[in-house]
Amino acid sequence: MNRWPRIPLGIRLFFLYFILVGMTAYFVSKTVIQEMKPTVRQATEETLVDMANLLAVLAEEEMAKGNMSDSRFSDLLTAYGIREPNARIWELGKKVINHRIYITDKQGIVVADSWQQDVGKDYSQWNDVYLTLRGRYGARSTASDPQDPLSTVMHVAAPIYHEGEIIGSVTVAKANRSVQPFIDLSKRKVLFWMILMTVLALMVGALIAWRIHSALHKLENYADKMGRGEKVAKPTFRIFYEYTTLSNALEKMRNQLDGKQYVEEYVQTLTHELKSPISAIKGASEILQMPLPEEKTQRFASNIERESERMQLLIDKLLELARLEKMPQLDQVESLSPKMMLEEILESSAARLSQKAVNSDLITDANIMVHGDRFLLQQALFNLMDNAVDFVFEGGVIHWRIQKKLDKVEISVFNQGPHIPDYALSRLTERFYSLPRENGVKSTGLGLNFIEQVMKLHQGKLCVENVDEGVKVTLCLPTP
Repeated sequence: MNRWPRIPLGIRLFFLYFILVGMTAYFVSKTVIQEMKPTVRQATEETLVDMANLLAVLAEEEMAKGNMSDSRFSDLLTAYGIREPNARIWELGKKVINHRIYITDKQGIVVADSWQQDVGKDYSQWNDVYLTLRGRYGARSTASDPQDPLSTVMHVAAPIYHEGEIIGSVTVAKANRSVQPFIDLSKRKVLFWMILMTVLALMVGALIAWRIHSALHKLENYADKMGRGEKVAKPTFRIFYEYTTLSNALEKMRNQLDGKQYVEEYVQTLTHELKSPISAIKGASEILQMPLPEEKTQRFASNIERESERMQLLIDKLLELARLEKMPQLDQVESLSPKMMLEEILESSAARLSQKAVNSDLITDANIMVHGDRFLLQQALFNLMDNAVDFVFEGGVIHWRIQKKLDKVEISVFNQGPHIPDYALSRLTERFYSLPRENGVKSTGLGLNFIEQVMKLHQGKLCVENVDEGVKVTLCLPTP
């Protein structure tokens, strides 16, 4: 007993899709949000580096004079610190200047401050000043409140050079809290769009899962009703062409199941084909048990031999067809010359051609090759030759031609003989279906069916058509 619950395929597919989409959305959003804060701070630091170096160049002249505290540059820094930008960046307003700028001399003493609060203090112990005065990159991040991680302030310094010597440093500081609103806004937008796209993706997945489930349900219902023998219309699918293919296959199977007459005719014909020679053999053997002249004895013995050969040929053909139908693909594939195979066949058929005074020729382009199974192709060509000889008029002609057209190799045979009736053209490749020969000998009706199976294995095609003064049969094979 199956302990697992029977969950419809559509729900199982959607559940798997839900897990994949959910995990993808979670890890992507988590990674983006985690990387957002350090990325913004790195961009901020890069801006501070540029600003500090610009101010260091501008401050060189006043620092060299040694009167930075009372200079015009110091007044400008103070004016900068009290400006009110009244700007609106994205959806956030900016009303105060968040940068702090201070300048130290080469001893690390603050000589100018945009906030005017630490002038005269010794900043030489701070990394931004300490490292910069020694020719290294100076930067630090200091928290004004150890309990508040958002209270950190980023400081970036640049050296002030004069005649190749460092005479001071310029530090630009910016509180991380000032960029936090932009980080929070970006996080909200990322989450909003991630949730929205996840919901849309899940809705699309749910729609596809529902369509798959409904399509399978239609096919299941269709097959179930066919199994019960009910008449039901074939379901149609506009999107999933695979279901259309499967639906067509089921329709074809239904037609074959409904057309039981085909199966009955097949069995009846096979029975008849075996019954006729058996009856002839039985009748001839009964007659041979009575006293007969030598001539009649010989004639009835020949009848037994001929009907036995016919039965043997029928059995051999059926075995060959059964083997062909079980072959998923060719086992032995090699490069073959159709010209050489046909020359052998013409030579083998010389005696029969001579008996009917038939002329046969072969026209071919040079160096035409095909890929295939030598035995099967040769047997197919032998069958074509047998049919041509059986139906050609006394004193007629048989023309073989091999030619290459685009990506196909065409092997055709024309026999000068009676046209095939229109009603029989579509049935020529049916098993056991045959037309009467001129000599009255009945064939097995398996020759063209065998050729058709060989062509299918070679990805080729068999074509039979009436032409002027006779019949033309063409085998189309793909080029190597």
